[in-house]
Amino acid sequence: MCGRYALYAPGRRIREHFRLEDELDLEPRYNIAPGTHVLVVREDSDGRRRAGLCRWGLIPRWAKDPSIGSKLINARAETVVAKPAFRAALRRSRCILPASGFYEWKIVVESGRTLKQPFFIRPHKDDELFGFAGLAECWVSPEGEIIDTCCILTTEANALVKPIHDRMPVILAPGDYDFWLDPGIQEPEALRPLLAPCPPEQLEAYPVSPKVNSPRNDAPELLAPASM
Repeated sequence: MCGRYALYAPGRRIREHFRLEDELDLEPRYNIAPGTHVLVVREDSDGRRRAGLCRWGLIPRWAKDPSIGSKLINARAETVVAKPAFRAALRRSRCILPASGFYEWKIVVESGRTLKQPFFIRPHKDDELFGFAGLAECWVSPEGEIIDTCCILTTEANALVKPIHDRMPVILAPGDYDFWLDPGIQEPEALRPLLAPCPPEQLEAYPVSPKVNSPRNDAPELLAPASM
């Protein structure tokens, strides 16, 4: 799964990478957790890309209880077509979540104790960004409250991530952004080739402090390499 990530690139860099027209005024975030509002990129019917905020944790339109969103932070690429919670959004409401990197936890046995060591995984190239494949939904409560929500698609881990965790986010190639966001493409089989693990040479990974375990911690020091 993907349960934490970071987005600390300047707004100008995010605009350039995702070809956004609107200005972005964002605070850097180093420990983005489910349930918080995150930046998503979507495409209008006229082909323009726009950025907005969604709550991380997808609430299907048919849901009666919004708490289901806490369980739907990820959608597995292998089963997303068949799952009632995701299949409608896959056809008509796809999005991209910009990210500077993401965290995964490796199980480590040390002195007879089982520990979870966090790793930060980021683009190998400096100043680069990830574009996670995502789904978005607009949920309306019985009282009329409107909540925009989203989730991240995950796939099997590539060769670099697999020693750390068996899952990773679907990281789209920039050349695939248009295809993924195109609202005119609604056939799931056409999208399936995009849901594969990205090439491992595009990433680098290193251990970081367990301080990232608490979502209350959100500072650049979380990205500092740690010894194991």
